[in-house]
Amino acid sequence: MNDPIADMLTRIRNSSLRGKSTVMTPASKLRAWVLDVLADEGYIRGYEKVTGADGHPAIEISLKYYEGEPVIRELKRVSKPGRRVYMAVNDIPVVRQGLGVSIVSTSKGVMSDASARSANVGGEVLCTVF
Repeated sequence: MNDPIADMLTRIRNSSLRGKSTVMTPASKLRAWVLDVLADEGYIRGYEKVTGADGHPAIEISLKYYEGEPVIRELKRVSKPGRRVYMAVNDIPVVRQGLGVSIVSTSKGVMSDASARSANVGGEVLCTVF
């Protein structure tokens, strides 16, 4: 697998469109950091590190719904392995006029666009969520 973040985002997107309550993905630190931001911003209920059916570590993500509709309406990968997207703090995009969130990997860790602006750091824009 070349892009584990895109794989995780696709699993979340597909599961939420199917109305699933949880989704499993292989475990990694970067995936957990991205899920921390999603949980802090209120897009998922949370996640738990478990052992998968094959014995490898996995993450079980609890998806969030509001009145039967998924909270995550759009989940898009911005920076890809073939084309990395780095932005300065002033260039970090505002998603849907502030209603969405950009997840940014900075030198101070993975954080939301608002946290990156307040910490005055730029970095690689991993994905956008609305």
